[in-house]
Amino acid sequence: MTLFTPLMFGPASRQVFGAFHAADDVRGEPTAVLLCPPFGQEGLRTHRFFKVLAERLARAGIATLRFDFYGSGDSPGDESEGELDGWRRDLCAAHEELRRHAPHAAIVWIGARLGATLAVLAARNGRCDPARLVLWEPVIDGPGYARLLRERHVEAIDTTFCIPDLSWRRNLAREPDALPEEALGVRLSPALQAQLRALTPQSLPLTALHDTLVLAPPDDTSTAQWAAEQQSRHMPVRLAYLSHPLDWTSDPFPHSAMVPADALNRLQGAIHE
Repeated sequence: MTLFTPLMFGPASRQVFGAFHAADDVRGEPTAVLLCPPFGQEGLRTHRFFKVLAERLARAGIATLRFDFYGSGDSPGDESEGELDGWRRDLCAAHEELRRHAPHAAIVWIGARLGATLAVLAARNGRCDPARLVLWEPVIDGPGYARLLRERHVEAIDTTFCIPDLSWRRNLAREPDALPEEALGVRLSPALQAQLRALTPQSLPLTALHDTLVLAPPDDTSTAQWAAEQQSRHMPVRLAYLSHPLDWTSDPFPHSAMVPADALNRLQGAIHE
């Protein structure tokens, strides 16, 4: 079984936790991968998936770094401090840490959900320069994403407690577009709420500097339209469809895999295609 090295990195005032999976082949491939996790409950639900993906990449000779954004997972900080600008800087710190471990490799970022959104923001900022972006179902509609989290939160309360708290459902019906302060057990800071409110497809332009692959389900017309708009601006982006049994915000479906092989194979192949 592939082992990993736990790490703490970043500025002294903002350390984050990571797990480095060294390439099994001592020669290694001229590629390394940085895994950018989803937010909140989505990150918890996919933790094992990305651990297995990192292990598979390492066995294939690709050095890989997983990490937790500040205020999440095993990283220091409080949930109330979580916001996009700080997480973007965390991603760049993770990039530099991976560069230290794989100095000659071309670094590919694989981001999922809000982690993919942060990859776009960090690459556009210019402080760190990936060779390629793989964006798995990026969050491009912040208000819609917050609404989804809120709806799933209410559903979880309805099904989890013997006596559901009906005030949550009443508030959802009364103010369907209000941004939540809590979603599936994770707090959304006031700064993060404001940033999600302002997050639109138009606020996420790609740059010509990074070859980009966008993976989305076949019925995701919004992401397909966003990718087409980037192509119309002559950005090096390609859209591919990926269906999978993962539910980002809830327990796996009965008799389904938490780590579906098809999704693992697709992401591993996306590094070079």
